[in-house]
Amino acid sequence: MTSQTAIQLLQKLIATPSVSREESATAQIIFDFLQEQGVAPKRHLNNVFSFCESYDAAKPTLLLCSHHDTVRPAAGYTRNPYAPSVEDGKLYGLGSNDAGASVVSLIAAYCNFYKKQLPYNLALAIVAEEEVQGPNGVESIKPLLGKIDCAIVGEPTQMQAAVGERGLMVLDCTAHGKQGHAARSEGDNALYRAVDAIEWFRTFTFPKKSERMGEVKMTATMIQCGTQHNVVPAECKFVVDVRPTDAYDNQEIVDIIRANVPCDVQPRSTRLRASSIADEHPLVIAAKKLGRETYVSPTTSDIALLKLPSLKMGPGDSARSHSADEYICISEVEEAIEIYGKLFESLTL
Repeated sequence: MTSQTAIQLLQKLIATPSVSREESATAQIIFDFLQEQGVAPKRHLNNVFSFCESYDAAKPTLLLCSHHDTVRPAAGYTRNPYAPSVEDGKLYGLGSNDAGASVVSLIAAYCNFYKKQLPYNLALAIVAEEEVQGPNGVESIKPLLGKIDCAIVGEPTQMQAAVGERGLMVLDCTAHGKQGHAARSEGDNALYRAVDAIEWFRTFTFPKKSERMGEVKMTATMIQCGTQHNVVPAECKFVVDVRPTDAYDNQEIVDIIRANVPCDVQPRSTRLRASSIADEHPLVIAAKKLGRETYVSPTTSDIALLKLPSLKMGPGDSARSHSADEYICISEVEEAIEIYGKLFESLTL
């Protein structure tokens, strides 16, 4: 499968809206394309997957995984986000960079190696709901994939090798006080209690520091309080974005926070844990031999839900993701297909 064919597939995907939880049409495009390529695809909900022709249960299995859902178009688009156009070697359109380029590059590499005998199996999964970490995405097909030993997760990394990524927790916090009249200094101001808690989030340093990922990062991002100017508020709600490291379990972080802040703390989810792959893992060694630089990604992906040794590596630049006038360079797709192929040939699991 050529890079030109991959770009044509990407143009079809861009032209077909696939916001998270509404990916049925692009799932069908991907399924039909893989069927035309003769790689026996399967579909579960809006997830499409396939196993190499020479699949042998006695061999280890490498999963190639990326997502075909997108966020909604960002404000500020000067182009039609669903009209794929190529200018000066760049293909513009929503999802072109995140993560359509990874999708088509992994598909191309998989198709090119589908019939080849390797010392391991290849499996492909193009999944839904990644942008919202929904239950009908990669988690829903894990039982259908059988034993998977490791994965390459396609996300825009400029084809460098992310060997770790921070987790994600969103905390809904509520500080409580007592309503009163502002003119008479009555009540117990919940806003002040929230300010004290937010200051703790801003200044606290967790005792354990990850060698690979550094410190746990916490950032207050939203606040809602008050009913009118002369009423001391009885309740103040705020949101904190937490980026865990592999030094702590997510629930352990929540317990430490609850023991220190004077407010209610409720995580929306503790599923998205920090992830890392050992430097000695064959995937990392193979990537380094190809001149790929290793780093820790600040963003989360389906690696957090796969819960197995995974390398995040794909064409494009994370800085373009979720931005107006998103694009991918044609040369980046060409490079990705070539690098994936060389990695498959050199890898020994």
